[in-house]
Amino acid sequence: MVAVAALVAVAAPGVVAANPVVVVDVASGRVIAHQEAFRKWYPASLTKLMTAYVTFSAIRSGQVSLDTVVVMSKHAADQPASKMYFKPGSKLTLDSALKLLLVKSANDVAVAIAETVGGTEGAFVARMNAEAKRLGMSSSRFINPNGLPGKGQYTTARDLALLAAAIRREFPEHAGYFTLEGVTTGKKEYPNYNLLIGRFPGADGMKTGFICASGFNQVSSATRNGRTVISVVLGADSLGARADMSADLLQKALTTNVAGNRLEALAPYGEGQDQVADISADICNPKAAAVRSEGRDEGGRMKLLSAYIREMDHPPVMSFAGLIPGSEPVDSKKTPAGEIANVPIPKPRPSL
Repeated sequence: MVAVAALVAVAAPGVVAANPVVVVDVASGRVIAHQEAFRKWYPASLTKLMTAYVTFSAIRSGQVSLDTVVVMSKHAADQPASKMYFKPGSKLTLDSALKLLLVKSANDVAVAIAETVGGTEGAFVARMNAEAKRLGMSSSRFINPNGLPGKGQYTTARDLALLAAAIRREFPEHAGYFTLEGVTTGKKEYPNYNLLIGRFPGADGMKTGFICASGFNQVSSATRNGRTVISVVLGADSLGARADMSADLLQKALTTNVAGNRLEALAPYGEGQDQVADISADICNPKAAAVRSEGRDEGGRMKLLSAYIREMDHPPVMSFAGLIPGSEPVDSKKTPAGEIANVPIPKPRPSL
């Protein structure tokens, strides 16, 4: 196994040296490099990888299909942002919901999917934890399907690598959801938060996440010459930093033939196994916010420092992920008569 120091030596300066990192070869399951892999961390929206895994399993079993209608409940609509702000009663296909889950990272859609697949959010979360146990994610626990912070929600870089590799190996038919450059509802477009898609050769997924307590997290995958590797980066201090480090790790992994023990056999080590790390004080303060603003150019674009990330040479290709036409409820108290179907009311003809 390559020494982790050699892999992270060129990492973005915005990633603390002790933050969790894992790089793994998908086919063999062998660890290429790791650092603080068993340190408990808030998953943030990386939780949605498990939401997707459980949903993919339900599709394969025939419980639901990509055409299944997902209805936005009031409970789902009440979730905090990031969200789609769909009104309760709005309907979309499970296909569109998965796109919004994995590209827009919509918290309201995550709960709507959970209620559709599990019957209730609680039942779905129980399935998430059952799947985590079955996969060997021994230091993970989920309390919701979207990753919003709360007591009892935690994971590790090692466990996330297990989950990501399982998705790639078990559900190749759904790999396209992770490679989308963006989605459109027909009214608004949302580029993928994963800044490697379309910019790093071979990048093909997977998910990003952020809350103050976790910092900027990213699980990434890339494939070249038939070989797929996955990197997990937790606790970066900006969008750009997590993308830079992910790109550097993936590049070195793809050009390295050495691999170590299987991920499942990696023995627990290090501190932070008993308490979930909380880096809010380092991430969400005025000084850190100022540094992040300086990481953008005059056009507001994120400055990416990795030598392996290139400019996207085309506008992001948008995949449709909107509501089923005519399914969005209309508030008659707020909508003037005649605008419900956007058809003018005929005026009476004058008497002759």
